[in-house]
Amino acid sequence: MSTYKPKNILITGAAGFIASHVANRLVRNYPDYKVVVLDKLDYCSTLKNLSPETRKSPNFRFVKGDIASADLVNYLLITESIDTIMHFAAQTHVDNSFGNSFEFTKNNIYGTHVLLEACKVTGGICRFIHVSTDEVYGETDEDAVVGNHEASQLLPTNPYAATKAGAEMLVMAYSRSYGLPAITTRGNNVYGPNQFPEKLIPKFILLAMRGMQLPIHGDGSNVRSYLYCEDVAEAFEVILHRGEVGQVYNIGTKKERRVLDVAKGICKLFDLDPNRVIRFVEDRPFNDQRYFLDDQKLKNLGWSERTTWEEGLRKTMEWYTTHPDWWGDVTGALLPHPRMLMMPGGERNWTEELVTLGSTPSKENSTKTPEPAPLSEEKPKFKFLLYGRTGWIGGLLGKLCEKQNIPYEYGTGRLEDRTSLTLDIQRVKPTHVFNAAGVTGRPNVDWCESHKQETIRTNVVGTLNLADVCRENGLLLMNYATGCIFEYDEGHLLGSGIGFKEEDKPNFTGSFYSKTKAMVEELLKEYDNVCTLRVRMPISSDLSNPRNFITKIARYDKVVNIPNSMTVLDELLPLSIEMAKRDLRGIYNFTNPGVVSHNEILEMYKKYIDPEFAWKNFTLEEQAKVIVAPRSNNEMDASKLKKEFPELLSIKESIIKYVFEPNKKVHF
Repeated sequence: MSTYKPKNILITGAAGFIASHVANRLVRNYPDYKVVVLDKLDYCSTLKNLSPETRKSPNFRFVKGDIASADLVNYLLITESIDTIMHFAAQTHVDNSFGNSFEFTKNNIYGTHVLLEACKVTGGICRFIHVSTDEVYGETDEDAVVGNHEASQLLPTNPYAATKAGAEMLVMAYSRSYGLPAITTRGNNVYGPNQFPEKLIPKFILLAMRGMQLPIHGDGSNVRSYLYCEDVAEAFEVILHRGEVGQVYNIGTKKERRVLDVAKGICKLFDLDPNRVIRFVEDRPFNDQRYFLDDQKLKNLGWSERTTWEEGLRKTMEWYTTHPDWWGDVTGALLPHPRMLMMPGGERNWTEELVTLGSTPSKENSTKTPEPAPLSEEKPKFKFLLYGRTGWIGGLLGKLCEKQNIPYEYGTGRLEDRTSLTLDIQRVKPTHVFNAAGVTGRPNVDWCESHKQETIRTNVVGTLNLADVCRENGLLLMNYATGCIFEYDEGHLLGSGIGFKEEDKPNFTGSFYSKTKAMVEELLKEYDNVCTLRVRMPISSDLSNPRNFITKIARYDKVVNIPNSMTVLDELLPLSIEMAKRDLRGIYNFTNPGVVSHNEILEMYKKYIDPEFAWKNFTLEEQAKVIVAPRSNNEMDASKLKKEFPELLSIKESIIKYVFEPNKKVHF
């Protein structure tokens, strides 16, 4: 077997993880080789990864720069008389690739293309070693006993793997068209000292060091193979010297383990109870179950794995415990789903965000570590994220979830703050989002007339923010809206029994509150992930609640007697949860069928609650003199909701059943 001996090697990305171990090894073992490192020092690379001995060595040179810079690459190939390229530079974190796949295309495909074109133009390259990944093969069958071999079909399943496969195709094309002497490698997962903690093993080690929970995507059954970094560096040393031009080499191991077992192994090292420390989080969009390689071809060159899993994990743990600040503030990388958080333009206050996510001690109780969630093998079928905790409907929703044993959490972010909404979703991992937040005005909607900017900010901008963030995350938003956007008109006359339908255009502009609600409802039609529920004059069995429409009018000196559609929350709120489960979307008039007048309600109040109760009526004109903004009066057509829930009671029947019968004080 012939041995290749390079003179001047260019290693791209060698301030990163794997390539730094390769560079350190070559500089140390081959003083007659000149090693030039080109690295743009991205978020996951640092000059510290290149050992002091390497940096001081006369056969080493570091150049800060981007492989996408054609002028720089051409200049280096010529001035350094490069005859060998080992191309490691790439964006590699799969979670990040779901956040901004274009960044991966730019780095992994375009950057490789620039490098290849420079090789063609300058000439003189005797070896081009292209570093790829086992992920280009796609998912391996769970019951497969033979791993993917170098001639297996490439079937990438995520944006990162797709860009690496695309780069491989370019290398192959330049090899065939221009005779570039290329070798490609495809490797299993690598772990060890110096690795940026967005990857599983260093992330879990650092979290364990901080006494925090270990988040596992999905159920933890995904199988991966892990190689210790020094074994991999030796593999590249062998491929450099003995690899055959035009060939592909798998760098792998047949020793597989589940992600859950990796977490348990780290718990064991730190003497932690996995049942209390491990928690399961939402899986990424497509998480390959298994990567399994046939590494016989590389073994035929004389390479073999040397480091056992137990030894490698122990060495890695010892390195991180003695170098806890190697990467500085990496709080953002420790998030369960750090998509693009560490990419260019992603600078944030990571510690503050993890506090928001409940993963670090709170400021109020900074001496205590959060109680880890118990190990759960099965994720709940439903989990709701609720907005409007201090509101009437929002508070009732939480109680309903508790009654139905549905896991839920209230959002801590403000609707106007898009970033805080995204963090809420990352923290809670909901299956559905319910929005009962909004500005209605205290003590009534007249407040909105003098606080228009605040009303717009929450009711329009905030609601759209939430709808858009939910759409980005593939979540259905149940949005409680209002039916106070209509008023009786010629087509919907008072007493005609003809109600406004879901498709009718709002016609009431008397109050600024109603204007904002009509405006946002129209815009929400562009979002196919929203179910809009038009609530009208809400009523509940809690007659002590000042927001209850019955409680309100029972306390007024005078009331206008006019029939309206209304919503009995005791009956309809549970239906909204069922609508979420049924994945219903679009607009629904969320009222009981029919109308009831103010006098009819007060007659019921007198009959069931207080026989001595009395009231007076006044006209709309008289009412207008004591309110700032007009009030909406209308009948809503509830036939669409009734079709979905045939058992739905009419408004008068519902009020009697859910409000007055339970509160009855008068014995008939």
